[in-house]
Amino acid sequence: MTSFVRVVDLWKKYSADGEAETCALCGANLTIETGEIVALFGKSGSGKTTLLNLMAGIDRPTQGRVEVEGRDLHALSERERTRWRRRELGFVFQFFNLLPTLTAFENVFLSLELAGRPERRPVFEALEAVGLESLAGRYPHELSGGEQQRVAVARAVVKRPRLILADEPTGNLDSQTGERILDLLASQCRLSGAAMVVASHASSPERFADRVLRIQDGAIVR
Repeated sequence: MTSFVRVVDLWKKYSADGEAETCALCGANLTIETGEIVALFGKSGSGKTTLLNLMAGIDRPTQGRVEVEGRDLHALSERERTRWRRRELGFVFQFFNLLPTLTAFENVFLSLELAGRPERRPVFEALEAVGLESLAGRYPHELSGGEQQRVAVARAVVKRPRLILADEPTGNLDSQTGERILDLLASQCRLSGAAMVVASHASSPERFADRVLRIQDGAIVR
């Protein structure tokens, strides 16, 4: 049986201005099953963000591959990868990445629009799920950090993606708000059957996860 996601001998090296190559990811291997929640711990610079960007098809590996249901993600064309991200992937960024000229409602609606499903009702339901239905008309600068992150969670889950990647989703939040964000993500995953990888330098996601892994010096260690 093929795992939902397989990361196979994944490497990412960088070099700049003729300097020696830096290995951000060094032979990482990982499997994720449908509906599984994985917590990935590591210090700053350990390779967490690089791994998630490669799993999302945002960046390309130096070596190795990311397979989704047996398909090599990076063998797809840029258009095919973009279509896959828009329809199947939810990404929660550490710094929210909300569009400042759009309201909370519009930021979430855009996710559905790009997926080819411009429906308004799921947006209200997603904002209600994160407790922000009364703030749907506010712009990001009118929201607190915790509220912005909840909009980002609503945006990630509104299209009911099959895979959610969350990069330090609580890194800029106080502990209480961070716990609420993780609880929201986990409950939405359980509800929809989505798989999720939560990358963090803290141990908070551990209680929500089916499996806990650690990344160190660009390699996943158990």
